[in-house]
Amino acid sequence: MSIWIDISQRLDEHVATWPGDAPFSYKVSWSKEQSGSVNVGQINMSVHTGTHIDAPFHFDNEGKRVIDLDLNLYIGSSRVVHLPNKTSIGVKELANHDLQGVTRLLIRTDAWKDRHVFPQTIPHIQPELAAYLSGLGIRLLGLDLPSVDPLDSKELSAHHQLAGHGIHILEGLVLDDIDPGNYELAALPLPIVEADGSPVRAVLKKIP
Repeated sequence: MSIWIDISQRLDEHVATWPGDAPFSYKVSWSKEQSGSVNVGQINMSVHTGTHIDAPFHFDNEGKRVIDLDLNLYIGSSRVVHLPNKTSIGVKELANHDLQGVTRLLIRTDAWKDRHVFPQTIPHIQPELAAYLSGLGIRLLGLDLPSVDPLDSKELSAHHQLAGHGIHILEGLVLDDIDPGNYELAALPLPIVEADGSPVRAVLKKIP
């Protein structure tokens, strides 16, 4: 019987955050001693901490917010491909991979070695890849990286191109021990109505 594999980053004080963004913290704000019955915790974090999805409102004031996104795209069959030692990822890097019939594509780059430290550079997505993926029917792109764009980008061309082609974005996955192949994916965002993104608990189960 296949088991679900957690591909989410752990959320604690060691999780890396974007420079200048809110650090993660958890505390018991109402203790069992105070309440007489329970411990009640409180968290503070950016919605882009750890493993998370981007909603188009993140980079477009007129874009959809988390509550407007199609939940069906975050659950279902997916394909994991392994693209190590790349400086960027475009059509050429994926041309030899059979992606026919794939709706959810997860790319393992192995580029983020220590997730307690925010990376200096990443193999970003080339903007023209969006049209190629859309032509294949891909609707969700997931990466083991904190962004699809270069970390110093202000234009966020890949974000805009992916959204413009109807492709959802899933970032910060932990794919280190995941072999290429077909999996069931579940990575549901929280129903935060006004949000530009959401943390997810992402899991995979191997398809025989």
